[in-house]
Parts: sequence; C-alpha cells; structure tokens
Amino acid sequence: MLLDKSASAVLEPGQRSPEPPPMSEQPFKSELLKTLQARGYIHQITHPAELDAAAAAGPVTAYIGFDATAPSLHVGHLFSIMTLRRLQQSGHKPIVLMGGGTTKVGDPTDKDQQRPLLDDEQIATNIASIKGTFERFLTFGDGPTDAVMVNNADWLDRFGYVAFLREFGVHFTINRMLSFESVKLRLEREQPMTFLEFNYMLMQSVDFLELERRLGCLLQMGGSDQWGNIVNGVELIRRVDQKPAFGLTTPLLATASGQKMGKTVGGAIWLNAELRSAYDYWQFWRNTEDADVGRFLRLFTDLPLEEIARLESLSGAEINEAKKVLAGAATRLLHGAQAAETAARAAEAAFEQGRLSSDLPTVEVNAAELEAGVMLAALAQAAGLTASRGEARRLAQGGGLRVNDQPEPDANRTVTSADLVDGVVKLAAGKKKIVLVRPV
Repeated sequence: MLLDKSASAVLEPGQRSPEPPPMSEQPFKSELLKTLQARGYIHQITHPAELDAAAAAGPVTAYIGFDATAPSLHVGHLFSIMTLRRLQQSGHKPIVLMGGGTTKVGDPTDKDQQRPLLDDEQIATNIASIKGTFERFLTFGDGPTDAVMVNNADWLDRFGYVAFLREFGVHFTINRMLSFESVKLRLEREQPMTFLEFNYMLMQSVDFLELERRLGCLLQMGGSDQWGNIVNGVELIRRVDQKPAFGLTTPLLATASGQKMGKTVGGAIWLNAELRSAYDYWQFWRNTEDADVGRFLRLFTDLPLEEIARLESLSGAEINEAKKVLAGAATRLLHGAQAAETAARAAEAAFEQGRLSSDLPTVEVNAAELEAGVMLAALAQAAGLTASRGEARRLAQGGGLRVNDQPEPDANRTVTSADLVDGVVKLAAGKKKIVLVRPV
C-alpha cells in the first residue's frame, strides 16, 4: 500500500494518489513550517497537520542525504543545505547523512545512465573533502539541536545480501517500484537500468528506518524528485515500527529562464574554494537574473523578509544593487565575511573602475608558450571564459571578447608576452566575466 501525499490514509496497489493541496496557503502553527513556507522551501509534505503539530511540540530530528560522487558539493546542493539550516534556526536537530554506502550504487533518479561506480577509497576521500562545507552552515555538537553527520555505510555495509532482502525486501513490490517516475522514464527512453540501481530506493528507505531507530529521526527532506523514495521510507517506518514518520520535499530549482540551477558555461558552481574561488562564487550570484533576485534572497541568505521585499521591489538599474546584496550575503555564508568583501572590491575595481585587482580569478600558463604565442580563442576556452573556441570566435565578432579592456574582434589572433600589463593579460567575456592570465 502507498501513503497518500496529503494525508495519513493509504492507497491500494495500482491506485494513483491525488496531487497534494497547495502548501503555500496552509495555516501552519509551528515556527519550522511557517519559516519554510514563507521562504519558499515547501513543495510536498506527507502528513502536514501531524508534522506541524510535532514541530510545534518540541525539537524534531530530520535528515537529508548527500551522496559523495565528487570531492565537492555544488550550488545545486545548496537548496538542501539551506533547508537543514532553516530547520536548525527554527530549533530542531539536523542530520547530515553522507552516502558512503549508497554512493556505491548510484541514485537513478533523473538519470538516463548509470553513474560511474567509485571505490571505497575515492568515496572516503570525497566525504572528507565535503565535510567542511556543512560546518559553514550548521552548528555541530552534542546539544539537542546541534547537527550531526553520519555515514550510511555504517549499516548498509554490514548487511548480507540475503539478510537484507529477507528483512526489507518483503515490504516492497515490483509493481510499485516500476510505477516510480525515475524508473518509468528510464524504461520509456529505452535506457538500461541495472538491478543494482533498482535497489537504491530500498537502501534509502532503510536509511530512514535506521536513523529513526538510532537517533529518533522523524523527518526526511529532499528535492521533489525524491518524493517516491521518501514516501517509501515514511511507510516503512510506520509499518515496521508503528511510529510517526514524515516526508517533506522542496521544489526543483531552476532559474527564471528555465536553466538548471548552477549550470554555467564554465561548469558546475562548486562549493569548495579550491574548485571555485570566492570571487567566482560572488560573481555567480551577482549575475542572477532580475526575476530570480527576490526568490534567491529568501532561499540562500538570512536577510529578513522585510528587507528582501524592499530589495526585490527595486527596478531598472537599481536591481543591480539588490544583486550585489545577494552576492555578498551568499558568499559570506560559504566563504566568510572577509572573502565576500574582497570579492566585492575586486569586482568593483574590474567592472566599475576598470582597474586590475590581484583578487580576480587567475589562470596560469606556461611562460614559454605565452612567449611563443597562444591563440586567443584557445586561451579564452582554457581560462573558462567560453565553452569552446567557436563560442570565443562568435563572442569576438559581436564585440564581447576583450584583451586588456580593449575589444578584440579576431579570436584567432595570437596573445603573447607583449600583451602583459603589470605581469598579466586581462581577458574579459561580455560584461560579467574576467580572468587574469599569468605566465609561470
């Protein structure tokens, strides 16, 4: 049987659950749900009234899972991180679940192909690299609302295959698993789905059950694409342990123009500073589309809602001031106040005053190669200003590629050491992207 999306009723196999009522208008009483609602974090809740009552009665323990597929999380994960932050700010206890076990399988949700499988050593290295990011947003410790970090390899690795299937497999039907969107889409597109991936949803449900038993976790949160997996865990706990459990999803995040959050020409917006500088991070938020400024201020900063309302009401050139506020506030949370201020000064010097700044992103090139000469299109691509040489040529033809602040219409021209000014070559793409090329 399947939990209804909007109540604690159950549905028979094959019966389609109705869409949940809009969450934006529900009169919540708990500080947690009122905050999440006001700032735009809620998409669906399994049992809204029950969760609201539990959150109003005292601290609720909740978790979100993060697989360790790379040495850093990226801006796409920031929505989930900020959801845990709002939870803790409202007086509740967050659990950061690192997927040391599930990373070995790979979440098939919204994927057409199986993810590359990582070995134990690479997964452990990635988790170690990711940990510091959460300490920027959450307070960890032993207190009743302090955050904790756990690794699902601690329990998933101990299960023998037969024991796992005997204990948990009896609670899941193939019929129902085939009904999930993540599975149906793969089958409809005739993309293969391995039996290994097919087991991911069972493993995620067991994660919730284990956290409920170990830490009294009542709530799993995640993106709306995780709704089916979350509902599975909620039902498993209610059926096996006869205890209350809840699920809450956030909206899938895209920009006003429909672009997936965090996807840029230069690649993913990583949260680790060694992969994406504080300046680049600041500049990412500064380049927010006008229509997204208010929404992103609510989601990704701690600014009061009254101040956000004032900022998003700005129009014309004034909206750029709101974007700077967004960039500064978001960068302070991740990189600290000093890095945010330095990034803002570097941007002002580069864009508004036309000066060089040592805080601008720097790309190092071999001095001998620069002495011999490097094609501008190749240099722009290598510096991350454009995705390809062809894009660099098109940008140059339109007057958008600059060398030392001078438009360069010919992207095939050679950049040499003769172009160095104060030891660097300043390259710019459009009005918003600048890098310094430094020979070494």
